[in-house]
Amino acid sequence: MSKEKSLHFSLARRVADQFKAVAEVEAIALGGSQISGSIDNHSDIDLYIFSNEIIPLNTRRSIVEQLGAVKSDLNLTFWDIGDEWIDLETGIEVDIIYWNQTWIEEQIEHTLIKHQGKMGYSTCYWYTVLNSKILFERSDWFSTLQKRCNVPYPQELKHSIIAKNHPVLRSVIPSYYGQIQKSIDRRDLISTNHRIASLLESFFDVLFAINEVLNPGEKKVLTYVLATCQKIPTNLEGNIESILQSSAKSNTLLLDQIDELLDGLDHMLAEEGIDPRQTIQLDKGLK
Repeated sequence: MSKEKSLHFSLARRVADQFKAVAEVEAIALGGSQISGSIDNHSDIDLYIFSNEIIPLNTRRSIVEQLGAVKSDLNLTFWDIGDEWIDLETGIEVDIIYWNQTWIEEQIEHTLIKHQGKMGYSTCYWYTVLNSKILFERSDWFSTLQKRCNVPYPQELKHSIIAKNHPVLRSVIPSYYGQIQKSIDRRDLISTNHRIASLLESFFDVLFAINEVLNPGEKKVLTYVLATCQKIPTNLEGNIESILQSSAKSNTLLLDQIDELLDGLDHMLAEEGIDPRQTIQLDKGLK
């Protein structure tokens, strides 16, 4: 284990040791780059703390003060409730997300039982629960949840994700492709880049589904695809790079590059026996 990774794990355990004494805490799990192995100089510590009761802010603040912080931002509610701080001793950023036990159980049920696709990142919660390292649990609740997640990729989920994300790429009237085309005509660079980001989210969700690989989230996604997916469109890496470079120019060349990207995905769907012109109907028989 590298010194850098050792520092991260040591700090994660130190934080977990403080929080496990809090009565409301049921389980603490380590995720992110520490588990995926993609640690670098910018890597933080991603800790998931599970409970069915809100941990008082004063309790959390006291723990951070005891651990020592250069800077802290507590009780952030931009996304999930969370606390972040820069560790005084190591300079490592600590990112804690507080998840309700019932809520995360529902997310797993939506994915693995109800087979519900989302607009991008459909299997991220499944990935997080399955791959997190348990640092503490008061009972076997999280271990049991992990076991529930250790199952083959459901075909119904695969079809649901494709049906949810593929048509909006360029098939339906309000597709991302159509919106990008309009933004180019309007010379609206902000809209162009916003829609490209959304298009790539859904593109990768479909690609992961075709490969029956869990979606890890938005960071280092292309590197992860190349490392884990066997079925990949030709020249994927170069095509993505060209699209992102052209997005700053907002001209019709961008549409040609997006067509090339999506044609490659359609070819892969056809090889799976799925008609890319009819993906909107793919999950109708599953409901």
